[in-house]
Formats: sequence, C-alpha cells, structure tokens
Amino acid sequence: MRVLQHIYRTVRRAVSGPRAWLGCLIFTVVLGLNFFQVWIGIQFIDWNKAFYGAIEDVDATAAITQLFVFAYLTGLSAGTYLVGTYLRKHLGLMWRERLTQKALDAWVNAKAYWYLRPGMSPDALDNPDQRIAEDCRKFFDIFLVEGIELISEIVALFSLVSILWGLSNFPLAFQIFGHDIVITHYLVWLAFVYVALSSVITHLMGKPLKSLVFRQERREADFRAALLQLSETAEDVAQSQGELAERRRLDLRFAAIKRNFHRLIGREFVLGLFSRPYFQTVLRIPLFLCLPGYFAGALTFGGLMQVSSAFGRVVTNLSWFIFSYRQLAELAAVAQRLDDLFNATNRLAPHPDVPVDIHHTRSSDGALHVKALQLATPEGRWLDCVPDQTVHAGECIWISGASGKGKSTLLKALAGLWIYGQGEIKTPNANMQFLSQSAHVSQEGLYAAACYPMDPKDVPADDLNAALQKVGLGLRLTKRQQAGRDAAEGLSLGEQQRLAFARLLIAKPEWIIMDEPTSSLDREAEQALFSLLRAEVPNATILCVSHRAPNALNSDRTWQIGHVADRAA
Repeated sequence: MRVLQHIYRTVRRAVSGPRAWLGCLIFTVVLGLNFFQVWIGIQFIDWNKAFYGAIEDVDATAAITQLFVFAYLTGLSAGTYLVGTYLRKHLGLMWRERLTQKALDAWVNAKAYWYLRPGMSPDALDNPDQRIAEDCRKFFDIFLVEGIELISEIVALFSLVSILWGLSNFPLAFQIFGHDIVITHYLVWLAFVYVALSSVITHLMGKPLKSLVFRQERREADFRAALLQLSETAEDVAQSQGELAERRRLDLRFAAIKRNFHRLIGREFVLGLFSRPYFQTVLRIPLFLCLPGYFAGALTFGGLMQVSSAFGRVVTNLSWFIFSYRQLAELAAVAQRLDDLFNATNRLAPHPDVPVDIHHTRSSDGALHVKALQLATPEGRWLDCVPDQTVHAGECIWISGASGKGKSTLLKALAGLWIYGQGEIKTPNANMQFLSQSAHVSQEGLYAAACYPMDPKDVPADDLNAALQKVGLGLRLTKRQQAGRDAAEGLSLGEQQRLAFARLLIAKPEWIIMDEPTSSLDREAEQALFSLLRAEVPNATILCVSHRAPNALNSDRTWQIGHVADRAA
C-alpha cells in the first residue's frame, strides 16, 4: 500500500499544473492506440483459425489470401505501435519536465539544499542530484510503459476472456477416486488459476528486489559523488600526494556497489529460475492444455490454433505482473526516493532538543540590531555569546575573534540561514550581499560568474569588463577573447576572491557582509582590493570577518566575538 502511495503522489505532482489537459489528452490518445492494438490482436486470433483452417483444407488460394491479411494486420500493428511509442516518449518528457521543475522548486526555493545537508538536519538527504536528475527520468520511463500496458491489458482481458469463453465451450471430463468430474469452459478457469499461482511464486521469490534496487541506486550515486568531489578538490589532492587515500575512498565506495550488486543479481537469478522458464513456455503451454479438446474431436486443427491463441493471449495479459516484476521493483524504489525528497523538503525539521529560537525581524531605523544572541551547533553545543551590537548605515565594522568562536556562523545567522540558537536579529530593509571565502563560479562562463546571481544579459559587457580589469582579472579576459570562449574554469582561490570583489563592483549593494574575503591573497593585494571597494562603493555598510585587521577599509570599530562570558543555556 505504501508503494502505491509513493507512486500516486509522484504522478499527481507531475500531472497537475498548467496545461495539465494536454498531458491527459496525449495519454488518452496513447491509450486509444493501445486499445486499437488490442483489437488487432483479436483479429490475429481470428486469422489463426482462417489460416490454419486453409492449411488443413489444403486450400492454397485461401492460405495466400490470409498471408495478405497477415501482412496488412502486421503493418497496421507496427504503425500503431510506432505512433504510440513516439507520443508516449513525448508525454514522458513533458511529465518529467514538470516533475523536475517541482523538485527543483522544492529543493532550491526554500533553501532545502542548505537545510537538508548532512549535519544540518536530522532528515539530511543523500544524493539529491541523482533523485532530481535520474529518478525523475527513470520514473516516467518505467511508469508510462508499465501503466499504459496495465490499463491496456485490463481492457483487453475482458474481450479476450469473452472470446475464450465462447471458443472453449467443450468440457474437460475426468475421474478422481471414482467420481466423474466435468468442468465446462475449463480453459478460462485454468488460465486464472495458472497465472495466480505463478504470480504468488514470482512475488515470493522477487520480494527483496525493491530494497536491493533502492540500495543500489544509492551506492551508485555515492560513487559518482566521490568522483565529482575528487574533481572539485583536484589541486588539494595533487599537492598532498593524496592519490592512495583517494583510491582507498573510491575503492570502498565501489566495493559497496559490488556487495549490493552481487545480492541484486543473485536475487534476480533466483527470480529468473521461475520467470524465465515461465516466459519461454507461456505461449506453448496453452497449446498443450487445449489438446484434450482437439483429441476429443471438439476442435478442428484451425479451431485448435484459434483457441490456443486466445488462451495464450489471456495468460499473457494476466501475466503482466510476472513479466514486469523487475521493472515494478525499480519503479517502487524510484518513487520512494522521489517521495522522500518532496516530504523532506516539506518538513525541513531541525535537530530535536536543539534550541531554534532566533527571532528575525525588520528594523525600523535602517540599522542592524543584534541583541542577546547566542548560537548553537546542530549537535546542541553552545558557542560563545555574541555581544549586543547596533550597526548603522554607512559604518564599516571589523568582526574579530579567535577561530572556532562562531564568526562565520554569526554571518549565516545574519543572513537568516542559521537557525540553531536564541536571541534577536533585526536587519535593515536594504540590498545586502554576502561574500564567503571563495566565490561560486558559474559553469556558464566568466561573465556569468562575475555578475552572479544576476543574469549577464542584464549587465552591460563594458561594466563586466571594467570590473574584471579593476580586480586584476584582465588576463582572464584576454584568454577569453583569444579562445573565443569563457575562461572561468581553473580559477585559483585568490582569483575566486578577486572575482567576488568584481561582483561587488557590479552590484554595488547597500550592505556588504564578508567572511575572510582575502584569506588567499597577500596583504598588498588585500589592501588594493579593499581600497578599490571603498572607492567604488563609498556609501556601503561593510561588515568584514578577518583574522588580521582590514586596515585599508578604515574600519569605524571592532565587533569582538568570544570575549563575553557564556550565557547559561
């Protein structure tokens, strides 16, 4: 039941929304084409009787005519299948796009990507990138194929059972312990019993598949994440001669893949011990079960082939669960991963028993007010109390203190990102820009990185070029022009910090809050950038965290963190 709930909620998210009618229309057309395929299948049942009857009667003309009928039905079936598949894939992309958009909204808009990180939340989500990129695709790749097929099979079943009922009007008679047993329309009852028993066996043998597939998806994603992390930290690894350590880490991740994969293929092998012979015999067994009627003279050879074909199609329709079991296990695993993603983003629950009592409000005087603020770690450890402070517009404040006292955490609290602790923060209704120690480098190129998060199309190219030149990234511009492409890749930490200052020159925010913005630069470069900032954005309010005094900023005063006695928790 929980599996069906996961699937239902995932489908509802994708189907609902603007122009939902279009998706439903395409789905209806695809279903209609599948129903037409069912009708063609019924025509093939009648064709079996006509063709094999002609062979039994040694009627060459009738047999040749039936070959043309066969070609016509085959062409009609192939054309219907291709059109239906084409539309189904377009529908899959449409619904995947809508589900992906909703997943991105849930993950990005409410900063779930920040709050659901390991260590920050008890509901930290593993591999969200895979859930959004891969699971959204896989879900509809499987769901549409299996869902449309299931509906078609159910509709076809009523027609096929009625046909089989009419064709199997001969009884099966036998004796058990001296009692005469006569079963009319025995092929209909036998088809249901045969498939029901086979389905139970399939489920019992394949039940562990869902959890194994779920774990395999996670192991594969963990391995890819480790490889990505190696690319992102390539310089540190290379300088530290950390190749052996990285190999150990990667080997451990791949060993986890192997262990679970061995269990997965072992369970698939166990399931295959039954499902593969079943698959290979499902179209042969009906012929054998129809032979009593043929030997009793109730059927002609053409009639035998017709009723055998009808019986085989009924059994095949009823066997949808058996044939699709592996895909259904993967669908269930993918649906659960997606549903967990949406549920986690809806909750954003903090760690239990850790205070979440920081009150954020807007100040009425355009100043920043921090009062009675004490921050805590997600594990519940209290940091040093933050001295009360009021920062007026236009001031420049140096935030100082020893390492580990919570200076960076204070900036996160000012940004409204840090939730653990108690106290009051009143922020001005102004344009505030926060700078971390390294700038986020957009993959869209140097211009996009320089004006992030603004769209480079909204910023004049001359302004971008001027800002990059002023912060010392002119060589990057030259490379960009020579290569005919953006040259944002491979920026050193110092260049990333220069890039962050370029953003300030372009955005010209009213409030600038910086965390070790020049930690990778020498003092001369630091002074040059601070002087440039004061000259280009003279009216900005600046709060700067740094271990050494930012003399070039001409700070008005110092906000010392860590020299006030701890407040009792």
